[in-house]
Amino acid sequence: QVQLVESGGGLVQAGGSLRLSCAASGRTFSSYFMGWFRQAPGKEREFVATTSTSGGSSNYADSVKGRFTISRDNAKNTVYLQMNSLKPEDTAVYYCAAKRAFSGAATTPGNYDYWGQGTQVTVSS
Repeated sequence: QVQLVESGGGLVQAGGSLRLSCAASGRTFSSYFMGWFRQAPGKEREFVATTSTSGGSSNYADSVKGRFTISRDNAKNTVYLQMNSLKPEDTAVYYCAAKRAFSGAATTPGNYDYWGQGTQVTVSS
């Protein structure tokens, strides 16, 4: 069992930055792929970024590539999402999630086993 708790969301002006954190419980954090997803009102949950168990490999949605960076610290059981050059269209609830290795594509929400409660990010124009 893995419990995930996000933090770091808030209100920021367009062009600004935020850093989201996701703290995980349990001793097996380093065995999970970690991902960030987001969901805007009236829209489906969408993939943002994912990182491998070691953090050595990452993947990003085209909409955030070059602006967002995912990282993890396995010693602290924490995954981060650094968000720069934020745009109003980045406004959403952001969720972190954990996925066992070899359990399907890391970009698909349904392949993740554990989810956090979400943190709101609002970007004003």
